[in-house]
Amino acid sequence: MQFSFLDFEALLPFIGVGFAAQLVDGALGMAFGVISNTLLVGVLGVPPALASQRVHLVECFTTATSGISHLLHGNIDKRLFFSLLLPGMAGGILGAYILTSLDASLVKPFVLLYLAGIGLYLLWRGFFYPPQIKEAKLIAPLGLVGGFLDAAGGGGWGPVVTSNLLIQGADPRKVVGTVNSVEFFLTITVSAVFIWNLGIADLAGATLGLLIGGLLAAPLGAWAAKHFPAKQMLILVGIVLTLTSAYGVYRAWA
Repeated sequence: MQFSFLDFEALLPFIGVGFAAQLVDGALGMAFGVISNTLLVGVLGVPPALASQRVHLVECFTTATSGISHLLHGNIDKRLFFSLLLPGMAGGILGAYILTSLDASLVKPFVLLYLAGIGLYLLWRGFFYPPQIKEAKLIAPLGLVGGFLDAAGGGGWGPVVTSNLLIQGADPRKVVGTVNSVEFFLTITVSAVFIWNLGIADLAGATLGLLIGGLLAAPLGAWAAKHFPAKQMLILVGIVLTLTSAYGVYRAWA
C-alpha cells in the first residue's frame, strides 16, 4: 500500500487498528501488540514481519510514556526488572531475526495460530478470573519466551509475562509497572533488529496511522478501565482475538 503525506484515506484502516488496540490495552493493561498484529495480518493482509515492525515502532512511544509513569509512581520492582530485562531483549532479538529470515507466506498461518492461542488463553483467564495464586518461581525463562513470542507474533509480551507472573503470585502493582517498563527496552531492541533487516521503506504512513489511533483512544481506554470489570474485558478480548486470528488462518490456507 502506497502513502502520501496527506493521504488520510489510506491511513484510516491503520488509525482504526491503533484505536481499537489502544482502547483495549488502556482498559486491560495489555494486548496492544496482540490486537494490532492480529488485525494487521489477519484482516489487512500485512506480512507478519512488517506488521510486527510497525507495531513495535509505535510501542516505542507508548511504552516510554507508560514506563516513566510507573517509575514516578514507584511501581517498579528493581529485582524483577533486571531479571526480565536481558532475557526479554535476547528473546526479542531471536524472534525478530527468525521472523525476518523466513518466507512471509509460510510464517503467516503459524503466527496467526499463535495469536489465536493467546486469545484462547485470555478467554480462559476471563472465565476463571481471578486465577489461583502460587509462589513466583520462574522469571528469566518467562522473559526469554515472552520476548521471543512478542517479536515473532507482533505482540504477546504483556499477556504472556504479566499473566504468568500474576498467576505465580507476584505483587500485581509491581508486576504491571515492571513489565511495562521492561517492554520499552524490548520494543527498542526489536525495532532496531527489524529496521536492520527490513529497512524503513513502506513504513512511515502505516506507523503514523497506528500512532494516531492509539493516541486518540488513550483517554477512552483509561475511562473504560474504571468502568468495566476485568473479567468481562478478558472474555471479550479472548473472543475477538480468537475469532479474528482464526479468520486469518482460514484466509491464509483457503
